[in-house]
Formats: sequence, C-alpha cells, structure tokens
Amino acid sequence: MKLIRVLLPAVAILGPGWEAGAQSTPPFEQQVDVVYGQSHGTALVLDIFRPTGPANGLGVVDVASGAWHSDRGKIRDHQTAGLYNVFCSRGFTVFALRPGSVSKYTGEEMVQNVLSGVRWVRSRSADFAVDAERLAIVGASAGGHLALMAAVRADDGKPDARDPLERLPTRLKAVAVFFPPTTFLDWGGNDLGTTARRLGRLFFPDGLVDEKSDEELRQALAAISPREQVPLDMPPVLIFHGDADPVVPLEQSQMMVAAMREKGLKVELRIKPGGGHPWIPMTTEITQMAEWLEERLRAD
Repeated sequence: MKLIRVLLPAVAILGPGWEAGAQSTPPFEQQVDVVYGQSHGTALVLDIFRPTGPANGLGVVDVASGAWHSDRGKIRDHQTAGLYNVFCSRGFTVFALRPGSVSKYTGEEMVQNVLSGVRWVRSRSADFAVDAERLAIVGASAGGHLALMAAVRADDGKPDARDPLERLPTRLKAVAVFFPPTTFLDWGGNDLGTTARRLGRLFFPDGLVDEKSDEELRQALAAISPREQVPLDMPPVLIFHGDADPVVPLEQSQMMVAAMREKGLKVELRIKPGGGHPWIPMTTEITQMAEWLEERLRAD
C-alpha cells in the first residue's frame, strides 16, 4: 500500500493551487450523485456537468479517481482545477463518474465499473443531446490509468446479455489523460512482488501477495496494465506528463506511447518541463486537452 500512501498527498494538493481554473459563475449546471449502476450491492454514481451556453453535442467521461479512491473530493479537485469550466465553456457535456475505491474494489472491478458508466452514458445520450458515437474519456493519475484500461477493454457489447445495458458498446473515440500508470510489470526497476505489495488489493481480492507465485503475480499485474494489452483498434490517445513527476515516473507514459506506436496507433505525449504530480496551474494543458478532443471527436 506504500504507493497509494504516496499518491494520496499528491492528490490532496490539487485544491488551492488549481484555483486559476475556477470562475465565479461556472458555465455549467451540475447534477450530483446520479446512479449509473451498482456493484457489491452499492450504488455507483456520477455527476453530470451540462453547459449553460451553446452545447457542441460532444460527451466526455471523466474518471474521478486519485490513488484508486473516488470520494467526492476527487470531483472537487477536478472542478477546482477548472476542468469542467474549460470543457463546458466549449460546449462539452461531462459525465464525472466515480468507479469506487481500492478499499472495496479491485482494479479489475473498477475497470468494469468505468465500462458500466460508459454504457450508461450511451444509453442516456439522447437525453443530454450527446452523440453516442463521439464519446471521449479523460482522467488523471489513477483516473488516467482506469481511462486507458477502459479504452483497451472496449468492445461492441454483448448482444445476448440479459441486461440491456450490457448489450451496448463501450467504444470510445478518443482518450486524453494526465500522468497515468500504464504498466505494473516495470515500475522503476522494482520486482513484481515489491510492486504488488505496494498496491495489495488493487490486484487481488484478498490483498495477499506473499503466497502468490511469480507467474500469478505477473498475470495479475499485467491484467490491469494498459500497456500490456494495447489492441489494434485503440482510439487516439493524448498524454500529458511532467518530467519531474516524483510519483508516477515519466517512463510510464513513454512506455505506453512506444507500445501504441509499435502497432501503428495514433498517440501523442506532451511533456511538461519541471512538471510534478500535478503541476500548478494546469489550465493551459486542460485547454489543450479540450481542443485536441474536440478535433478528434469531430473527425469522421
């Protein structure tokens, strides 16, 4: 759990320093704690940010998770950062979903919760005047990891599923993330056991690591490492990462880029000189992200 303890202070500093992105009158209307599904008998919820000005018909799923925790504070962090201001002022509708926390869910379960959120957004797209075929997903740190995982796991739905939502596709048209973990098989030179112990229940429901074989560890870590399972139909990806990040090494993004380019996929890495985890402020990069996504989502 050491890595999670390291990540939590980094997430905590997203508040006051990000106020440059805030506005006195925000360009959105916010619906709070809308239920999009349930897991382990617990409701899964999201907030919806709808533009008060002209809408562009484009939807963005924002994975609100830091250190694989998704309390309401993560949405407040993104709001203080100016993410919803920037996106909604450009006409995007943003669905900020909370996929659960590592204290209750494994990484695999959180990935499935994100995919459930994508299906829910598709099922309700007409209600929000959003084009279901032009959805993007964003996230930062653990949220960026889960966003990438949702993209590599996307499918065309399960036609024979009993649940109508399960029949819907989870395909996304673009992905944009900040400083994401992308592979747990190669984390700063640590061996598999060391990485697994730091994150515990992210990989195993019981959180127990020491009695697992090296092959069991390898399979578990690879299963939620987006770099290890890049599909040939991966959508375009934009990654922002600071070259002074003390929490998630820049190498994590560089390895994802290399894996995608090896398969001829579209990916771009923008490195922030001196950028940490995070850097302050980030409104310039959030604006660049919105511009990039608008271009990709409008492309045929």
